[in-house]
Amino acid sequence: MASEDIAKLAETLAKTQVAGGQLSFKGKSLKLNTAEDRCHWSDMFTGRLRTEIPPALISLGEGLITAGAQLVELDLSDNAFGPDGVQGFEALLKSSACFTLHELKLNNCGMGIGGGKILAAALTECHRKSSAQGKPLALKVFVAGRNRLENDGATALAEAFRVIGTLEEVHMPQNGINHPGVTALAQAFAVNPLLRVINLNDNTFTEKGAVAMAETLKTLRQVEVINFGDCLVRSKGAVAIADAIRGGLPKLKELNLSFCEIKRDAALAVAEAMADKTELEKLDLNGNTLGEEGCEQLQEVLEGFNMAKVLASLSDDEDEEEEEEGEEEEEEAEEEEEEEEEEEEEEEEEEEEEPQQGGQGEKSATPSRKILDPNTGEPAPVLSSPPPADVSTFLAFPSPEKLLRLGPKSSMLIAQQTDTSDPEKVVSAFLKVSSVFKDEAAVRTAVQDAVDALMKKAFSSSSFNSSAFLTRLLAHMGLLKSEDKVKAIANLYGPLMALNHMVQQDYFPKALAPLLLAFITKPNSALESCSFARHSLLQTLYKV
Repeated sequence: MASEDIAKLAETLAKTQVAGGQLSFKGKSLKLNTAEDRCHWSDMFTGRLRTEIPPALISLGEGLITAGAQLVELDLSDNAFGPDGVQGFEALLKSSACFTLHELKLNNCGMGIGGGKILAAALTECHRKSSAQGKPLALKVFVAGRNRLENDGATALAEAFRVIGTLEEVHMPQNGINHPGVTALAQAFAVNPLLRVINLNDNTFTEKGAVAMAETLKTLRQVEVINFGDCLVRSKGAVAIADAIRGGLPKLKELNLSFCEIKRDAALAVAEAMADKTELEKLDLNGNTLGEEGCEQLQEVLEGFNMAKVLASLSDDEDEEEEEEGEEEEEEAEEEEEEEEEEEEEEEEEEEEEPQQGGQGEKSATPSRKILDPNTGEPAPVLSSPPPADVSTFLAFPSPEKLLRLGPKSSMLIAQQTDTSDPEKVVSAFLKVSSVFKDEAAVRTAVQDAVDALMKKAFSSSSFNSSAFLTRLLAHMGLLKSEDKVKAIANLYGPLMALNHMVQQDYFPKALAPLLLAFITKPNSALESCSFARHSLLQTLYKV
């Protein structure tokens, strides 16, 4: 869109008087190429360069502000604008046009941690300004799923939620949030007593996050829908949530704890907590490890309450005995990893808080030089004397921290460890490395370096079957059907970002680009949750 067209559109909006009605561009099927065209703000920037989006949003916002609009709902979902796009409508959120905002929908926008922080600050400022005029912002519905907010973005938004206090629905699925972010959100939810719907599907609670959320649920009385499916609540977390439900939540209509690694006894505790939930319509415990006997017992418990019909299908339940082998070791490894991360964070905080001046008679200590993240301008994470890691441990239980602990030779070590003559083993290593991709500079660089070393070694071998590698990779990503049973990975964000880097390198066979482009362009539900990464890869492939 030319800058003059944006200016004309802003001028047109400025002449539009909005009072007590609804301004909608939805369903117009317009391209927004001229000042005369308009489009619903959801999914309006498909095919646009990221650099075009912020000025367009700024101009549209200015038009609404000048027109004296009083927005009730703002929907910018399915626009892959990233953190820069959030800056584009930041001024609008802070303006009087949003003092009346009840619903904010930003699903699948690729905001990232930076965008989450900008959004949180804008909402807080909007509340401050509107409160000064005697009519505080009373946001009711907040939707921001599939945005890679992670812990820092979620924690920043939690602070804004604590200030607002009027939320009724919060939808934040698939954001890579772990227990610190979940705990921050739980504390914020506790001061939003009108909450009816809490959807945090496909984040990672573990026991710590689940217990924190359970404590909050004990204080809420209006909750109707809880979606913690695919959140790794596990048995101890499920029992804590069951205890909270047993003592409250009289209006509960739906509880989703599917695919949470919950065992039989814990699942039965959840079912027993439903005894007095007269409004319950659905209980989803599918995909856990109850076993055949456990499933039967679960049904019997609910039948005793005349609630058999509320139980969702248990078709994906896994046998308890099959899952027990190695599960405890995996849980212990994850718990140790979490403890190590917390210790590192505490050490970093202590180092930052150490006094610059020594004791009596000592010279002033020289301030330590902080390395800044080039994207955010904030101090980059520092690893303070972390425990050693090895390649086998990283490949068995991949995490950003383990990758960084491998040190500057991590890329070489991973390439050496992998049999690059076997496309399947290369695919496995590629997916494990890319799964830990984060937008933090140190982690992003480590992942890209590891991918470069691995794939350069593979593609440079005359015996390596490049086509077989790509087809196997597409199968594991759920983008291509395979004759053998292949379990598709759950999150494609990291692999897509790693592919976006790989296809730009000299070692990548350009002959593979058309095949990759065909499958990334093809509609697929697995790609819908990663529109930002998909859009970035498509832009790169068009240039290859």
